[in-house]
Amino acid sequence: MKTRTLGSLQVSAIGFGAMVLSPGVYGEIDDARAEVALKAALDGGATHVDTSDAYGVDGHNERLVGRAIKGRRDEVVVATKFGLAIPEGEQSRSQPVGYAFNELRVNADPRLIRGYAERSLRNLGTDVIDLYYAHYPDPGVPIEDMAGAMADLVRDGLVKHIGLSNVTATQLRAAHAVHPVTAVQNEWSMWRPVDAELLAAARELGVGIVAWSPLGNGFLTGTVRTLGEGDFRHNAPRFSTENLASNNDRYAPIRALATQLGLTPAQLALAWLLHQDEHVVPIPGSRTPAHIEENLAAADLTLHPDTLARLDAALAKFDVTGGTLL
Repeated sequence: MKTRTLGSLQVSAIGFGAMVLSPGVYGEIDDARAEVALKAALDGGATHVDTSDAYGVDGHNERLVGRAIKGRRDEVVVATKFGLAIPEGEQSRSQPVGYAFNELRVNADPRLIRGYAERSLRNLGTDVIDLYYAHYPDPGVPIEDMAGAMADLVRDGLVKHIGLSNVTATQLRAAHAVHPVTAVQNEWSMWRPVDAELLAAARELGVGIVAWSPLGNGFLTGTVRTLGEGDFRHNAPRFSTENLASNNDRYAPIRALATQLGLTPAQLALAWLLHQDEHVVPIPGSRTPAHIEENLAAADLTLHPDTLARLDAALAKFDVTGGTLL
């Protein structure tokens, strides 16, 4: 697997988003199947593994990742997040989102951040977190104060690098002035452009970008026609029955181009993203080893400038219907 840099942190060019391996995301899944998928990702070279204390019940996803990396910790860059799995009895504040449930509840109070990190360390079975993100900015906490508490974790050896997720350019600049930010993790894919100001700020500051949902919650695989019971995408406007059908129709030219190139639509979507910036690292997730292998092969693809131009022209006409999470 080729590598890329997020700030000063070297990671695999394509990572692995472990959220899909907890029940309640794309329907039910058992731990045995999840661990097979994680092993396939690691064996395939996706040694940058992304999780969160909020994925699954009671740290389920972190504990799953912890079991997978046991015995091979030195080869893995582990990233996790805090702020959504709020301790009982603590208040929370609203983070509006575009899904049907309308909001997430967040608490990134500096006095709680060390406790969040210590809980994640226990779940992961490790003594240090390689990349530690604030999952969302907290509207009740100045981002400079949050960054200061995260910097204390670096100073004390609990965390190696700090990151921010789902932030604006202004928030990135403010946090980076307190302590160097290694990466920002924001949604970025063929059907959700990254904010231009955020990208410019990241480039200026030397901050890497980790692209969550680089396959559009699976839409860009070209295989999603209906959703099963228990699939969280029922909350997503882009996946309503009517919107999904129209979006699939509009995506047809890009699927056709993938076929012409001898690629899967997912490979083309990931390769396109990798060509957008040399410091972007997508973190697709999958439960199927064969799909994981296909996704990781995109790291070795070089798209001709003519192909990129054709993609840009097709994407300019790809008017997506319905919102995403943010």
